[in-house]
Amino acid sequence: MQLPAFPPSLLPALQHVMRPLVRLMLRKGVTYNCFAEMLKEIFVDVAEREFRLDDKPPSDSRISLLTGVHRKDVRRLRSGAAEEKNHLPENISLGAHLVSVWLNNAPFCKQRGRPLPLARLASSGGECSFDGLVATVSKDIRARVVLDEWLRLGIVRIDGQDCVHLETMAFIPQRGFDEKAVYFRHNLHDHACAAVHNLTEGGEPFFERSVHYDSLSSAAVQQLRQAVSTEGMQVLIGFNQLASELEERDVPEPEARQRITIGLYFYTEGNPPDASRPKTGRSS
Repeated sequence: MQLPAFPPSLLPALQHVMRPLVRLMLRKGVTYNCFAEMLKEIFVDVAEREFRLDDKPPSDSRISLLTGVHRKDVRRLRSGAAEEKNHLPENISLGAHLVSVWLNNAPFCKQRGRPLPLARLASSGGECSFDGLVATVSKDIRARVVLDEWLRLGIVRIDGQDCVHLETMAFIPQRGFDEKAVYFRHNLHDHACAAVHNLTEGGEPFFERSVHYDSLSSAAVQQLRQAVSTEGMQVLIGFNQLASELEERDVPEPEARQRITIGLYFYTEGNPPDASRPKTGRSS
């Protein structure tokens, strides 16, 4: 079996993509040896799951040939393979569900996308309270437990009248590394899946576009950053409302359910002058 030669542009692209991930690993104490061992596991797992012939599990030798991982390591890694969990942890999915209800359902919002401040206790606000919000989603979890966690993560704040305000239009923790790491994993994975699909698969591509300029002032960047934060969030709220309506109106059979991720991002960094580079804006 002869393996196809990879495109010469692929390794430089992967090298560039890996830089911020290596930066994260070094800052958090993940060494090369630790990452290399994990990478072996991923190579073996993907080869076993996604590169089968006639839907039959590949042999250790074939996986070794495909991946370059030694056959002894392939055998060891396959024997101890663990099932990867692709779903969000329960506390994160519960939080996202609660925020969606707060944004989209009466009596917790004036209109879709405009959440109301909620009395903290049902004794003060009745059904339209934080207690009432949590009760609509789960009878098994105390609202106080959710509120304390959300205050820790910066999802909500409490004003002087003991009303709870939603601080973000999505369940995105402002604090708490473990919680933010969940979204790092989810969002970066799905963005990469869309990009890899568009690079390697035929058929209709996933929407993946960006706008990039390289000669802006700090003031201009700050203005754009604020515009993306405000207007981009409104776009995402609109998609959230549409998804919520469709989920209620068009209920598929359990085996036919699909998940989606829609994202928008902004990034800036210093860009040293290069006389040979034209000062232009581009979209891609």
